[in-house]
Amino acid sequence: MERRPLGRSGLSTAPLVLGGNVFGWTADRDTSFRVLDAFVDGGFDTIDTADVYSAWAPGNVGGESETIIGEWLRRRGGRDRVVIATKVGWDQGERGLNARHVAEAVDASLRRLGTDYVDLYQSHRDDPEVPLEETLGAFARLIEQGKVRAIGCSQISAPRLREALDVSARLGLPRYETLQPQYNLHDRAEFEAELATLCREQEMGVICFFGLAAGFLTGKYRSAADAEGKARGARVRGYLNPRGFRILEALDAVSARTGASPAQIALAWLMGRPGLTAPIASATSVEQVREIMKAAELKLGAEALAVLDEASKE
Repeated sequence: MERRPLGRSGLSTAPLVLGGNVFGWTADRDTSFRVLDAFVDGGFDTIDTADVYSAWAPGNVGGESETIIGEWLRRRGGRDRVVIATKVGWDQGERGLNARHVAEAVDASLRRLGTDYVDLYQSHRDDPEVPLEETLGAFARLIEQGKVRAIGCSQISAPRLREALDVSARLGLPRYETLQPQYNLHDRAEFEAELATLCREQEMGVICFFGLAAGFLTGKYRSAADAEGKARGARVRGYLNPRGFRILEALDAVSARTGASPAQIALAWLMGRPGLTAPIASATSVEQVREIMKAAELKLGAEALAVLDEASKE
C-alpha cells in the first residue's frame, strides 16, 4: 500500500482515511466493528474521529464514535498498526481551544479510545477568542507528556493558518502538520484559493473531509425525493443544483468509460490532486467500505481528469 507523509510529523497514511463520524449514528456498534475490520484488513490504517461525534444524533452527547473505536481497538489489538486522528474544540467559549479545555478534552478522548496516545490531535475549528500561543502551548505540553504525537487543524482560514505557523516558528512550539479542509469535486473554491498553495509551501499534509460531499458524489441522490428522510438529506439538498447535476453527469461519463463507480472516481480524483494527502470518506456497511477502498487502485487518465475539471469549475 502506498504511504503518504502527514506533513513533517514522521507519521504517514495510506491514501484513504476512514471517517468515524457515522459510528454511533448511522452505523451501530457491530456494524462499525465490521467496517473497521474490513478497512484495516484491506491494507488501510488511518481513522479520523472527533470528541463531538455524534452529538447531533438524538440521544447522543458526543464521544460515541471514540468509544466505539476504543472498544474495537481493545477487541482487535494492534494499536501500533493504526493511526488514530481525533479533534477538539468544535464548541467555542469554555469548550474551545483554551489550554484548560484542551488538557481536559484529550484525557477524555484517551479514556474513550482506550489508548495512551493520539497519533494526530486536531483543532476542530479556529477559535479566535483564544491566543494561538495558548493553544499551541497546550498542544506542546501534550506532546511532551506523550499523549499526542503530532497536531493538525481543521476549518481555518489561510491567514489564520499562516499566523499559527508563524507563532510556532517564532516561539519554538510544535506546528500544525496537517490541515483538514472541506474539499471535493463540488466544494473546491475555498481550499484552492489560498490554502492549497500554503500547505504545499509549508509541506503540510492535507486530509480533506466530505470527500464524497455527504454522499452526493456517489450518485445515489438525483432529486430532492432521493434525499427525503435521509440522515444527511438537508446537506445533500444543497448540492442539487445545475453545477451539482453537471458534476454527476461527468462522473457518469467517466464511469461508463472506466467501469468504476462515481464514488471511486470522485475519491480517485482527490487522491491525484497536487498536495492532497488523503481524502476522508465514511461507510455504513462492509460493502460501502470495500467500494471506496478500490478508489486507491484507480488511476484517472488525462481525458477523464479534463472532463471532471470542466464540469466542476465554479
